[in-house]
Amino acid sequence: MSSATPTSARVRRLPVVGALRLGRPSDVWFKPALSVVAAVAPPSLLLMTLGRLDLAPYTMAGSLCALYAHNRPYAARAKVLAWVILGMLGGLAVALVSASLTRNAVVLVTVGALLAAVQKAVCDATRVGPPAHVILTFVSSAALFVPQTLGQAPGHLALAAAAGVWAWLVGMAPAPLRPHGPERRATAQALNAAAAYAETARGGEEGGAGARSAAYAAVHAAWQTLLAVRNRPSTTRRTLERLVIRAEVALAAPADADPARLRSWARAVRGTGRVPRTGDPRREEDGLRPDGVGSRPDGAGQCRTEGGARLDDDSLRRDGDLLRERDELVGVAAERAVAPRPLRSRLGPLAPVAVRSALGCALAGYASLALGAERPYWALVTAASLYQANITLTWSRAVQRVVGNLVGVLLFAAVAPVAQLGPLALVLCILACNFGAEALIGRNYWLGSVCVTPLALLVTELPGYQPTGELVTGRVVDTLVGALVGFVAAVAVTNRRAGRRVERALITVDRAREHAARVAADPSSSPAALVAARRGLAAAVVDLRATADAAAGEWWQRALPLERVVLAEQAAHRTLAATVRRRGLPPDPGTTSTYTYTEGASP
Repeated sequence: MSSATPTSARVRRLPVVGALRLGRPSDVWFKPALSVVAAVAPPSLLLMTLGRLDLAPYTMAGSLCALYAHNRPYAARAKVLAWVILGMLGGLAVALVSASLTRNAVVLVTVGALLAAVQKAVCDATRVGPPAHVILTFVSSAALFVPQTLGQAPGHLALAAAAGVWAWLVGMAPAPLRPHGPERRATAQALNAAAAYAETARGGEEGGAGARSAAYAAVHAAWQTLLAVRNRPSTTRRTLERLVIRAEVALAAPADADPARLRSWARAVRGTGRVPRTGDPRREEDGLRPDGVGSRPDGAGQCRTEGGARLDDDSLRRDGDLLRERDELVGVAAERAVAPRPLRSRLGPLAPVAVRSALGCALAGYASLALGAERPYWALVTAASLYQANITLTWSRAVQRVVGNLVGVLLFAAVAPVAQLGPLALVLCILACNFGAEALIGRNYWLGSVCVTPLALLVTELPGYQPTGELVTGRVVDTLVGALVGFVAAVAVTNRRAGRRVERALITVDRAREHAARVAADPSSSPAALVAARRGLAAAVVDLRATADAAAGEWWQRALPLERVVLAEQAAHRTLAATVRRRGLPPDPGTTSTYTYTEGASP
């Protein structure tokens, strides 16, 4: 039963100013920004040279796929980009065929809304993003309202496919230079997050719970990145896995962690040089010779090894860490062999979000048509871009979208005279907007929308220049209509199962914790079983926090069992610490078992 008393339906305050607050830029903001420019420029310039700039929207559909999968290892990125390109081509094919068969705007809006719902659900289930479904929805929705014949569709699809292949090559281009770049970045983020938590816990500062959750999320993300490729790991990736294990150890024992060393490792990992080895025998400060025997001089607190050399307490602890790393790598290899959950099971919980998308996009498009709009897909795409994990986040996205678009149309009004100087000026303006959108969107969605809006308006001028005033007016109206109708649909279709998902996540964490504790208490447990149990528990804790955060923003639901969530997290963290340090477990509330362990023993 919940420890929190259920209350009646409640309404939450919706943020306005907070939704517009700028954050720190992404660590790799320049990668998607440069990639999209490199993917868009050659096809567009080639078409301009051939005098067929009117075909550039189709090549741009394929080029925009270069925005995806920058956080994936290159082996996994190759597959993800291929699937994104195929998904883009599939949506574009449906749109082109629909546009060829009918010019009924209501039918086309309906098709666009259904496509948007499917694209949203699949991208959320497969965690493809950013930019997730928004780019795919923009491409397919815009194509619905371009005059088309069945005979033209294959050629247009071929252009998009050719540009998609070029985008794939652009996305994979850094692989020869930095073959482990994504894994390095994820590992560095985990080390920095662990260092931040260690400093917070050691200093007794406020916000320790938030730092701990952020650190566990970063470690979990690092493991997801490292385990995304299921083939035999390279030496570099094994070394990165050892560094993530050190981050886990720091989370389990923040008082014993060295934040300075964690940050030093993170800086070294981000570079292009050799990945630092934890406990490398050749490092003087580790106090170990290549044979693993201590090389420090005798002194207080030391003991003699079988080889006659002496090890102090720090060296023994480091030697134990090396043994734990070896055993954990066995478990990592076992985890890598586990098949991911089938797509169908991941799509089920996303039904409310899919219904929101379909209903909101359709109603936004219909409302735009009722107002006499020529491009109702602007309102449709605006509605599609709003839907997030919960109502609060959806509201924030609506505020960001409206503000960004309103500022963006002003920017377009200023840029349009320059873009209309000639085809080359138009292409250069489009490239600049592409770069600006990806460079700024990491700070806040509204800031990126300031460049996305003129980009979308400039694309409409590729077949021929149009009156600036009409474009600006139409965009403003469709933005307001799409944001208003889309948000109303989100309020109408609330995720009423969010509370039940929190309950299920709590049960999952409890079961994973009990399983990990049993495995840790069994002296005969294999290293693979111990590490797999710990990974499963860590994943369950991260999922619980994400589920609780998503449900916390929903309207019209019972009060969430927040006390149970906090207690479950605390109990899970203690179990995680015990599985890492092999320390005895105190009984948790509601249990009668006491788990014992010998600290320092190898799994």
